[in-house]
Amino acid sequence: MSRSYHILTTKRLAIGYGKKVLHQNMMLQLYTGEMVGLIGPNGGGKSTLIRTLAGLQKPLEGSILLNDTSINSLKHADRAKLLAVVLTDRIQSQSLTVQQIVEMGRFPHTNWAGKLTPEDKNWVATAIEQVHLTHKTHHYFNQLSDGEKQRVMIAKALAQDTPIIFLDEPTAHLDLPNTIEIMLLLRRLAKETGKAILLSTHELELALQISDKLWLLTGQGIKKGIPEDIIMSDYLTKVFASRHFYFDKQVGNFRVEYETNGMQVHLQGEENEAYTWTRRALLRQGYTISNEADCCINIQTTDPVKWIFTNPLFSEDYYTIENLLAGLQEYLKKHA
Repeated sequence: MSRSYHILTTKRLAIGYGKKVLHQNMMLQLYTGEMVGLIGPNGGGKSTLIRTLAGLQKPLEGSILLNDTSINSLKHADRAKLLAVVLTDRIQSQSLTVQQIVEMGRFPHTNWAGKLTPEDKNWVATAIEQVHLTHKTHHYFNQLSDGEKQRVMIAKALAQDTPIIFLDEPTAHLDLPNTIEIMLLLRRLAKETGKAILLSTHELELALQISDKLWLLTGQGIKKGIPEDIIMSDYLTKVFASRHFYFDKQVGNFRVEYETNGMQVHLQGEENEAYTWTRRALLRQGYTISNEADCCINIQTTDPVKWIFTNPLFSEDYYTIENLLAGLQEYLKKHA
């Protein structure tokens, strides 16, 4: 693959709608061969930025350059050869086949009659193969799962043969396995094809794991960098601040702040999966883990695993976390 270079640049870009300015003085660069995750709070301007960069919405001020050419000076057909856009809008033509929908991506390259050449047909077949849907080529769109439908729209963008692909919430209607599959697919395509891929997403933890770079929209502008630098900068903690959860920089994910029930327990045992899930269950139920507590839970990693609950009055054995929690709750009721 050739060396990465910036294919899109903005200069003092301001975005918004009407007289409302969402962000201004944005200086952005999008590089080939990279997948950039665009994240931020709801209503923070993610979709507005995508639509503005794609030329679907006019900027309030500033300029957008594609290969050092202003996007405003490009004819629609020329722009369509440089960037493809996958929006969250549901496709209306449910009666079309996978192949027919992907063929639409070739229209910027066809003649005035819209007739596909053998080269166009090869692009279509390759795009369908890249998203692993060759076996569904002649299936109707309405016969596909949500995950397959999203892959079809990505294939349409690939068939368009542009160096840039923008995607607005491409996993919005998908379950977790399909969400992960789509995100990994986009990352692979960026690496294998050298395309610059920008996607907005609410899947923060996945974006942190999979994106090459992040654009984080904040109340003080946009913060850019690799995920690790964004995490260490504390901006994630500030942007997504809540009394109900917090971002744990040590492990790189969000944690819930549980209300405590006033009881402390000392948790003992080898720090394995039994320890991890016991600790999580205790915190979820409002218990505080403390080495100074009078009540102790000792995890015996035997077969089966055994939890020994000891307190100043008695000792009791349990063989599931659920039963352990029930025993703790009974003790708490009697001795609170």
